[in-house]
Amino acid sequence: MTGPCGPCFVHSRFDDAVDVAKVLKEISSDNFDHISHSSLVQTATGVRELAKRIGQATININVRSVLIVTKARDNSLIGLTRQLAQWLMVTREVNVYVDAKLRLSKRFNADGLLDQNPNFESRLRYWTPELTNMMPDLFDLVLTLGGDGTVLYTSWLFQRIVPPVLAFSLGSLGFLTNFQFQDYQSHLNKVFDDGIKVNLRMRFTCTVFKDGHQSEVHEVINEIVIDRGPSPWISMLELFGDNNLLTVVQADGLILSTPTGSTAYSLSAGGSLVHPEIPAVSITPICPHTLSFRPMLLPDSMLLKVSVPQNARNTAWASFDGRHRVELRSGDYVTVTASQYPFPTVTASTMDYFESVSRTLKWNVREQQKPFIDADKDESTKSVQDEEEWDIDDSTFFSSSSSSTMLSSFGSAPQSAVMTGSSSPLHKDFSFLNLNGPVK
Repeated sequence: MTGPCGPCFVHSRFDDAVDVAKVLKEISSDNFDHISHSSLVQTATGVRELAKRIGQATININVRSVLIVTKARDNSLIGLTRQLAQWLMVTREVNVYVDAKLRLSKRFNADGLLDQNPNFESRLRYWTPELTNMMPDLFDLVLTLGGDGTVLYTSWLFQRIVPPVLAFSLGSLGFLTNFQFQDYQSHLNKVFDDGIKVNLRMRFTCTVFKDGHQSEVHEVINEIVIDRGPSPWISMLELFGDNNLLTVVQADGLILSTPTGSTAYSLSAGGSLVHPEIPAVSITPICPHTLSFRPMLLPDSMLLKVSVPQNARNTAWASFDGRHRVELRSGDYVTVTASQYPFPTVTASTMDYFESVSRTLKWNVREQQKPFIDADKDESTKSVQDEEEWDIDDSTFFSSSSSSTMLSSFGSAPQSAVMTGSSSPLHKDFSFLNLNGPVK
């Protein structure tokens, strides 16, 4: 297993199958001029195929230690955490790390667990944010009990490599929680016995520069938001892409979101839904003072920079996944790049994304239109005497006689203005609906 500064946890599983260094060397700037067009096409095709296979591959992991992250401020989940930890230690004989705050919890009752089985004393352990950040290689699998906020907190705990994360749905919404807790035994038995499929969700590496010096670095899975904060004036921000000025933002703020974050704040501000496998950065303004600033998708290979210009009236505030707000003064800026440490989430099926969007947002949910009555079918089954009479019948509206009568009621009209039923534009438009009466 790799250390905290090594490659991504899941990517390391493909080292034996893929020589990534060789591929990168072939397309490096020094050798780029010597690559033929056919070789370049083959390399690009191979990279896309590799990305596709990574998403479809089943990874067999040797699980020895499991980390459980429980939703904060919800005592109803403490008992479930205890139940899950006990099952893992008894059935799978693995080390289980629970939140250190549960060590003295009466609801969790750690002493009661230890009394049940003396082996639990060596298997039941406790994690702290410092431990997860400094020694992420201790954990082979992460289980979250809660909602999307608990998953975001897990991303915050692991600021470098991240073990595979399996999220149980015990929260409010659940874009990222596709596993039901009542079936946890079958889900985890499948993970231990058959392996896992993961979705490598892109994260951002956000670096804050203040007074020309690097101040702090954050890994985010949803978005970075730069807004006007408590100031009554709109923000003025400069957006750069690969050191080129793209635009000057005059708005309440700017959202740079990952595909995972496209269903969060960006969606509320009018941004587009983006599938998590699309390598893109979503740029969404917050209440821009212009009619032409539309949301935009940029490639994840672009280095983005958002700065506060010297002539800005006020400062700006940046937040990272909704936490740790920092003030940006004139001349300060934040750089945003695609992180080399993605967030691997265990998938339940290939339709996880569409099922979650349909379930949580009711995406494209609408009462279906009722079909038109098949007049031809009714004609074949009904006699003339049995034909149904409509209480409201507009077929006479399109007949030539009724048209003439209607026009004459408003005074005389030229003959050219009185159209026959077959030549009337309305008659032609409604002909496919079987609403036209017989032309007399």
